[in-house]
Amino acid sequence: MFTKSWQRPIILVTASLALVTGTACAAQASQSHTPTNISASAPADQPEHCIGFGAGGKGGEGGKGGRGGEPGQPGEPGQPGGVGCFKFEDLPDKPKADLTVVDKVRIVLIVLAADDPEETTKKISEKYKITDEQIDTWKKYYVDGDWFALMADDVRS
Repeated sequence: MFTKSWQRPIILVTASLALVTGTACAAQASQSHTPTNISASAPADQPEHCIGFGAGGKGGEGGKGGRGGEPGQPGEPGQPGGVGCFKFEDLPDKPKADLTVVDKVRIVLIVLAADDPEETTKKISEKYKITDEQIDTWKKYYVDGDWFALMADDVRS
């Protein structure tokens, strides 16, 4: 198939670049086309500490440098950041009919990150007046990567 030994790596690199470029273009195109019945949450809809990838930690204090050939002293470590928007209190206050796919994913992530998933599921089902089974279904769709089923699942039922 290849007449020269150097042709195969070049063809593989070219095919890999084409795949990466095609994937990036498809991802960018899918972000700009949101279905009419689904809206993405704007940053203004989220609590202040949830914008971006969550709040970072507090940096530590630097140490003191050594003098005249003596070693310096180490500094104090900083504080780690929080877990982002994975708390029940961060869920939006809206009726269940207005829950978006982003809200469903946030609900699933909060349940998955909870110390007591059963209690968290119960609190969420009471807040939005949906069944525990509905939340379990969303969790299954999320874990399985079945995004179309998660988007098509209607909370109005």
